[in-house]
Amino acid sequence: MFEFLFKRQGGKTGNGRGAQAAVPAKSAPAKSAPAKSAAVSSAPSHRSGAPSTQPESAGAGSASARAGAAVREQQAERLKMLDGDEARAVEFILQCEFSELRLSAADLVHGRAALERVHAAMRNTDRRVAKLMQSRLEAIRHHDAELARGQATLAQAKALLADEHLTPNQVADLDRQWAIIAAPELQDAFAPLRNALGARLEAQVQLQRAMIDRLGALRRLETSGLNVAEMAAALDRMLGEQSAALAASERAWLPRSLVAEFASEHARLASVLATLEQAQAALAAREAALAEWQARPVADLEADALRKAWQTLPPLPAGAAGTELHGRFEALLASLPQPLRKTREAGAAEAPRGERRTPGDAAPADGAEARRATPPKGADQAFIDNMDALEAALQQGSLAHAAELDKALKETKGKGMRLNSQQADRLAHLRAELKRLSDWARWGGNVSREELIKTVEALSTQNLAMAELAKKVGSMRERWKALDSLSGAAPKSLWERFDHACTVAYAPAAAHFKHLADERHANAAKGEAIVAEANAEIARLESGEADWKHVAGTVQRLRLAWSHLGAIDRKDKKRLDTLFGAALTTLQGPLEEQRKAEVVGREELIEEVLAIDPHDRHAVDHLRDIQARWQAHARALPLERKAEQALWQRFRGACDDLFARRKETAHAADAERRVHETAKDALCARLEAAAGEATAASAAKLLREAAAEWQAIGPVPRAHEARVEKRYHDAVASVQHHADLSRRAASLALAGALRDKLRACQELEQALAGSGQEMASADWRARWAALAPAGAGYDPVLDARFEAALNALDTDRAAHARLLEANRPTLLAELLRQEVAAGIDSGAEFARDRLRLQVENLQSTLKAGNKAAQRAHGQDALYALCALPALADERTALRIEQLLLRMAREGK
Repeated sequence: MFEFLFKRQGGKTGNGRGAQAAVPAKSAPAKSAPAKSAAVSSAPSHRSGAPSTQPESAGAGSASARAGAAVREQQAERLKMLDGDEARAVEFILQCEFSELRLSAADLVHGRAALERVHAAMRNTDRRVAKLMQSRLEAIRHHDAELARGQATLAQAKALLADEHLTPNQVADLDRQWAIIAAPELQDAFAPLRNALGARLEAQVQLQRAMIDRLGALRRLETSGLNVAEMAAALDRMLGEQSAALAASERAWLPRSLVAEFASEHARLASVLATLEQAQAALAAREAALAEWQARPVADLEADALRKAWQTLPPLPAGAAGTELHGRFEALLASLPQPLRKTREAGAAEAPRGERRTPGDAAPADGAEARRATPPKGADQAFIDNMDALEAALQQGSLAHAAELDKALKETKGKGMRLNSQQADRLAHLRAELKRLSDWARWGGNVSREELIKTVEALSTQNLAMAELAKKVGSMRERWKALDSLSGAAPKSLWERFDHACTVAYAPAAAHFKHLADERHANAAKGEAIVAEANAEIARLESGEADWKHVAGTVQRLRLAWSHLGAIDRKDKKRLDTLFGAALTTLQGPLEEQRKAEVVGREELIEEVLAIDPHDRHAVDHLRDIQARWQAHARALPLERKAEQALWQRFRGACDDLFARRKETAHAADAERRVHETAKDALCARLEAAAGEATAASAAKLLREAAAEWQAIGPVPRAHEARVEKRYHDAVASVQHHADLSRRAASLALAGALRDKLRACQELEQALAGSGQEMASADWRARWAALAPAGAGYDPVLDARFEAALNALDTDRAAHARLLEANRPTLLAELLRQEVAAGIDSGAEFARDRLRLQVENLQSTLKAGNKAAQRAHGQDALYALCALPALADERTALRIEQLLLRMAREGK
């Protein structure tokens, strides 16, 4: 069925198309028309009887191919001379006629304008070049888009750097945006901005950490055991550090609660420090006075004067130091001479009973001296102890305790106890001192109450927090009660003013706390609703109506709503927490079991991804199916965020690993294809080198070996596959073309030799039949021997015919002449049959006979159906035609030569 591939030029257009297919056109399609017209014009003219001109037709086709090859070589030289010049490469692509040369020149085009120009020109002309230009333009557009996104991110970084309220979340979002931007040229501009933002975040962290450490150190300062000077220095240092922190650029990120707590704690410690300084000053003054008294002679000292001077000094602080100093003073008083003391006591006894002493008078003797001077009659020891305690309370300024002791003394005396004069005077003196101090305390208490009222009235203008306002009002009321215990009851008018001021100041806090109470009640109602919704979901779950995705969403939503519920009264909080916890546990139990099963299913999907063979051609489709199943699982039941994220990371890692392995396999395959491309190029080079020396005998073997080697070599890169295939087919066509030329030349040479031998036989037979000039047998034999061989099939036949004619020349010439004349009709009939079979025109006079023979041939062809047998029969008939001795005129001889030439060109 492929006989047309081996047809030769020279027949009619109906049978001669194989000649054009045998020589592939190497030039542009426009140049194939002249070659085809040349091939058609080279057909033999049967009417004129001229011999065929097929070699000229083949020469015209090869000339056209050589012209196309020359043009291609010129353009290939131009391609080599481009030297990387993009503008010249663009002009070359627009003018080049060969796609592979355009593709090679396209590697030099990279500018946007040049790419757009070449893409517009090659879009409908060269798909490979247009696709390459399109991919580079898309890469440029993608890079420009990345640069634009990078510039926007840089602007955002600059805005964040200038923003006073910078947060870590903003910097984290900025890092995520920059991580997906491919713009290396902007990295140098982004790095300093990111470092500056990181420095600001680090400064915020350091500032907050220093604030926490400083507050902790301030809290530990009171119990650190430092003296007053060291404590004052530490307070000053911490205040300086706090001031520097409040003046820092990132001061806005200092926690306000810590700043306020530091201020209050520092103020408290400052007040404590002031108290300590006063106590230390009091201790120093009393220590100095006591040292002065101890340094003076005992005879110059008077107990009353010492006691009066001791009471005028600043009060002693509570503690071991004050107790020890007071003990030293009592020891000093005890060391005074006894006579002097007794004289003083006698003088005191002579004073009239009931005389009231003013607060400035000298105080009676202390309790220790009274106990040492045993009265003859009077109070018992318990009463004396109470008086001693009363005296001590008055010295310490504790009026409330002194009033209680005075009340106890009154109750004891009312039971019939009689005091001696010394005890009565002492008790009177103590009560006078108590009255004096009470009067002063009452006066000072009223002043303090006025100050309290002013302070409470000013609370409404201080914009305090509600909790602090309530605390302030409460502390003011406590201080009022303390004044009542210290200074006595306040006047009703002052109390009403104070109570009204407290009520007015506390009104915003009362409204606020009422609002908070209402919110707590509302939050309790919301909690009841959440518990009811959880119970309803439990009922749906037990009935099988709710799906797991809905259950998971409900659990997450209820948990979030419960966390945002707000404050609830303590009596309701515990009950609602218990109910909600029980409902949530009931919902989460089966949900967790289902999630465990879901985790197992996700693990199986991950294992399935890991088991995919990366070399399998359906690996990507299989992976997409697994990914779709993963998405279906994720939509059916979401897992906990942490578990979901961990499983997703593993699944994505498995997918990335599969693609990485496929990429490695693809790289290996690309390397192997490049090796195959090199081998095929080498094979094409060998075929191109052997094309010029190929003969009919060597071409077949060369092409068979090349085809086997070509099939044994694997595939080449797809981008170069068309070029390599075209080069191979061009090389094969070139070898075949040269082999055809060689075979045609050999066939034509054999046809010429056959024609010469047949002419010699016909001339010898004409000489036998005619009476013309005769030649000797030796001359005929010499002429026959000089002729070239006509081929293994024709030489024996023609030799036998020539020998028969020579023998007849010497023996029976007349009989052979009659035989020649008798075979003339047979020769004409067989020649006509052969012309019909070969498709050669015989002339108008043989039209009827040709038609009859064509019908017979068609019938025999339909019956037989074996073309190979028909060809063999045609060859035998040609041999018989050449072997038939018969007379032939010039027209018949030309017809026989034309038939033989046609059959020789067709290889028969």
